[in-house]
Amino acid sequence: MATPITRFTQVSSATANLFDGLPPSVQKELEQLTLSNSYPVGATLFSEAQQTRGIFLVTRGRVKLSVCASDGKTLILRICESGEVLGVSASISGKEYEATATIQEPSEISFLRHSDFLRLMRTSAEFALWVTQHLSQDYSSTCREIRNLMLSDSASEKFARFLVERMQEKKECPQAGQMKMAFTHEEIGQMIGTSRETVTRLFAGFRRKRLIQLHGSTLVVPNRLALESMIQ
Repeated sequence: MATPITRFTQVSSATANLFDGLPPSVQKELEQLTLSNSYPVGATLFSEAQQTRGIFLVTRGRVKLSVCASDGKTLILRICESGEVLGVSASISGKEYEATATIQEPSEISFLRHSDFLRLMRTSAEFALWVTQHLSQDYSSTCREIRNLMLSDSASEKFARFLVERMQEKKECPQAGQMKMAFTHEEIGQMIGTSRETVTRLFAGFRRKRLIQLHGSTLVVPNRLALESMIQ
């Protein structure tokens, strides 16, 4: 079950920033309607096949979007960070959420009820465009993940692509060729469509080939070109 959502007395500046570009009147209404709460690691915002309740805006932290197969296997679709909006497609259609959203690190999440969401889409063309832009981002992210999973020939290529993309997205380590490895081997396996054991073997193999180095939670890529050469 999702953690209860509580209205804060003040809307955070991070939440307000999500609405930049919208008319002041729409921003003001959104700030009045938005509910915010802090969530611990492991909390569930919504579950796959659960009837939509509204959209969730990530103002701080990370949220994991995943789907589960009938055999119990889990596939992580992507890790959502600050500025992303979840549940847009389900809220537009009025149907069930397509995935499960789980808090990956302590996060602040804002929430807009389904009824308020639809009313604003009907009454504000600017808000409808804002929603469309986020829906387009979701679509692009999904297409990229499908391409990575289906068109890579080997687990090694998928793992190399995963590392290169994480380096492009990295925020915690400003040094070139370094990034914080915030995922477990099991989570990486769920992101690239393989097992935890295979990921452990890939880490060991890449280290033997001097493609990567590990210093605690910091991963170092001495030669990024060599890593990129593994990607078709």
